[in-house]
Amino acid sequence: MAVKIRLKRLGKVRVPQYRIVIVDSRKKRDGKVIEEIGKYHPKEDPSYISVVSDRAVYWLGVGAQPTEAVAKILKITGDWQKHKGIDGTEGTLKVAAPKRDKQEIFNEALKESASEPKGDAVTKKTEKKKAAKAVEPEAAAEAPAAEAPAEAPAAEAPAAEAPAEEAAPVPADETPEVAAEQAEATEGDQSKA
Repeated sequence: MAVKIRLKRLGKVRVPQYRIVIVDSRKKRDGKVIEEIGKYHPKEDPSYISVVSDRAVYWLGVGAQPTEAVAKILKITGDWQKHKGIDGTEGTLKVAAPKRDKQEIFNEALKESASEPKGDAVTKKTEKKKAAKAVEPEAAAEAPAAEAPAEAPAAEAPAAEAPAEEAAPVPADETPEVAAEQAEATEGDQSKA
């Protein structure tokens, strides 16, 4: 039986992931394997390579023949050099930088937010509301008792935005709400006639 060390393909359509396997050369690519000795993910940066070194050296020692791709992987990990007895068994495997701990990232962000000034986080919308509340008592005093006091702050809101210009108060019968009510009333009268 001719034993090969080759890649078994797994993964999605454009995201291949391979297993480095020991298999009979007559079996199909993704068929039944004798042993799985490693993983290879080429799409990661740098490529992820993991090989069980002692099993790879064992199978090479008993005569298993690696394919070209697996031979390159074994040279990168240094297992081929161990098998041949060549110096430089460490290989040229590049390892990705370890991911930072989530707790560490959170603590760092917490420090940064603690050092920021607290007074600058006021939006213009809240400033407008404060100005409207300050104008509200004045508008309520100026509005006649017959008119609804809720409409007066809405009429004074544009004046609160530009305090440099003093605008004359808008009479309640000229507001958009009252004009809409009057228009509905006239339409109702016309439809009856």
